[in-house]
Amino acid sequence: MKLIFLLFVGIVLYFIARNYKTEKFENIKLDNKEHFDGDLMHHEVGLLVALMAKVSKADGKVCELEAQMLKHTFEDLASYFTNKEEIKNKLIAIYKIEKENFANTIVLAKNLYSITKYDYQKRIKVLEYLLNLAFIDKDFSNEEEMITKDISNALKIKNIDFENLINIFKDFYNNQKESTALSLNKAYEILNVSSKDDDSIIKKAYRTLVKKYHPDIITGQGAKQNIIDNATRKLQEINEAYELIKKDRKR
Repeated sequence: MKLIFLLFVGIVLYFIARNYKTEKFENIKLDNKEHFDGDLMHHEVGLLVALMAKVSKADGKVCELEAQMLKHTFEDLASYFTNKEEIKNKLIAIYKIEKENFANTIVLAKNLYSITKYDYQKRIKVLEYLLNLAFIDKDFSNEEEMITKDISNALKIKNIDFENLINIFKDFYNNQKESTALSLNKAYEILNVSSKDDDSIIKKAYRTLVKKYHPDIITGQGAKQNIIDNATRKLQEINEAYELIKKDRKR
């Protein structure tokens, strides 16, 4: 049976559009869509979603990013079936049921292993996907580590491969965190404010700079075109800095 899942240009584009970056994976392309009327718990996509349910609730909560990733995953997986809407509804139902119970996690992983036992790389991709879900909120909890380790063992993933994947994700998000911190520092610098200032001070500084560099105002002052062009670029920089600060303060 062909593996009808992953990995996930649509989801990646969604998070990049929201300024979240992750590793670039691509969907496995299939020439023909499958029609499936049976029990999805005997199909790799159903088992994948069931395991995703376990990982998403391992720390007791499902954050917004996890919820959005799951939503796009249901859509993405279902698109490989001719009866798309029926499959998507079944996947959603599986998720809702399986997120409430952890007792069958190993059984589900072993069932997926039995379907993919002749293709180690497919199982690596499953684990990679589950780890991406676990790391998406940038907090890989002890509970998430334990459950992904249990799943990895049941899928007969080599320990060195499991640890390598963990380190890849940790390095990626640590680098992203450092990059964001540097960007925030630059954003405060652009607005001539401090991270210790309250929102009203930052908003006032932003509005002052907008008035100073707005191209329409500068044009009305009779400025030359090169000055207007520079002001336009500066205003874009000011807007980007303000949006970055606002987004960070909402977390």
